Amino acid sequence: MANQDNTLRVGMIFISMIYFIFGFVTTFIITLSDPVMEAFDLTYTQAFLVNSAFFISYAVFSIPSGSVVKRIGYKNSIFLGLLLMSFAGFLFFPAIRTESYPFFLGAILLLSLGVVILQTSCNPFVTKLGPPETASGRLNLTMALNSIATWLAPLMIVGLILPTAVPQIGAAVNGVVSEVIPEAIRPADLLPPFLIIGGVILLVAIGIRFIKLPVLSQEGTGNYATVFKYKHVLLGAIGIFCYVGAEVGIGTAISSYIVQPGLGGGISRELAMKFVGLYWAGAMIGRLFAAIALSDIKKQNLKIIFAGAIMVWAFIVGFVTLEYSLAMSLTFLGFAVLNYFLMMIGKGKANLVLSVFAVIAIILATTSMLTTGRVALWSIVSIGLFNSVMFPNIYALAVKGLDRSEVSLATGIINTFIVGGAVVPILMGMVGDAFNIQYSFIVPVICYLYILYFALVGSKLKPAGETAGSGPDPAA
Repeated sequence: MANQDNTLRVGMIFISMIYFIFGFVTTFIITLSDPVMEAFDLTYTQAFLVNSAFFISYAVFSIPSGSVVKRIGYKNSIFLGLLLMSFAGFLFFPAIRTESYPFFLGAILLLSLGVVILQTSCNPFVTKLGPPETASGRLNLTMALNSIATWLAPLMIVGLILPTAVPQIGAAVNGVVSEVIPEAIRPADLLPPFLIIGGVILLVAIGIRFIKLPVLSQEGTGNYATVFKYKHVLLGAIGIFCYVGAEVGIGTAISSYIVQPGLGGGISRELAMKFVGLYWAGAMIGRLFAAIALSDIKKQNLKIIFAGAIMVWAFIVGFVTLEYSLAMSLTFLGFAVLNYFLMMIGKGKANLVLSVFAVIAIILATTSMLTTGRVALWSIVSIGLFNSVMFPNIYALAVKGLDRSEVSLATGIINTFIVGGAVVPILMGMVGDAFNIQYSFIVPVICYLYILYFALVGSKLKPAGETAGSGPDPAA
């Protein structure tokens, strides 16, 4: 029994590392469109193909990936996904050296294929590494580590890609700096992060190959015909479409939104990018709270201590990210405290927490549309905190009641709908072009309304053609 517990613990550690990796890569690509547009001298439409190339792979490869996982097993699938990501990281070297944007997009597509395989194999792996009633808590913990990476990715872009400002000496001002102009971004500036990504992922892949991980069977007679009988799987897949679309759409629009005078306050490009990092950091904080709320920790005092430590961490994250501003870091802390107490309203139940957070996201997005200045800025940035539990909770509710042979197949179906990350930002862009970028947030509002429906109604539906209690129980 002790050996089994140790193996499960090792499995969770390595899977958590992998969640960090594909979280970093995903957010790095999402926030890369502005630097890529400048480096390759592109239009907005061409630059947004970066996101489309990354997320379209979910629509194309997710279901085949589910079949691959079922055939070769979880560990081999994880190793394959890491190898593909590492190879893609090194493939950016010739793509950038030749300054070929189509080649660059091809490398992104291969990178995203590796992420798709990882996500298809890791999500069900985590749900089966312990009791089913705490599956959502484990997913929230791993997704919290995933979110640490999503916080760091925009900061890496600021540190390694965005050029420093160059002071220009005005001729008529006698040596006094008259303006500060940022240097132009070149394609070569994009290369170092991708080489780092390729090298680090290769090392992790080697470690996964030789480490002992739990062997999880996929016994059962499940196939796509049986999986499609479950209405809550399909409704959950649509929920994933809405969640990923809303999260990516907001994350993509923030930097353009808050630099505009009168809307988000007209802040600098560098600070705007840091607010993007804070938006993703909110998901990290919320998932850490959820890992406690949805865990099997019995002692209330211990939960309070952990929650207090996370609040301290939230303050530190805000303070470091937002250029050591005490006022702004306290504002972020205030939203984090609100996030924790609202999570308690859900009493640790995945569907209740999901519904509460969907309502809050709707309120915040609507507030941002109807206001200006710092109120509009903080309303939209703080949604990251309430996005936190949506993916793991939607996923856990969507695969509830499936047997082991069905989970990997269902995950392939669900991951297909991550393509919402490619579709919803485009819809937001169309609304922004037709009206104003501020009103583009009506699209995420509609997405959150569906998530609210799934949390309260859709997640409770029985498999089609079955009576209550007759479906397969993973706890059995």
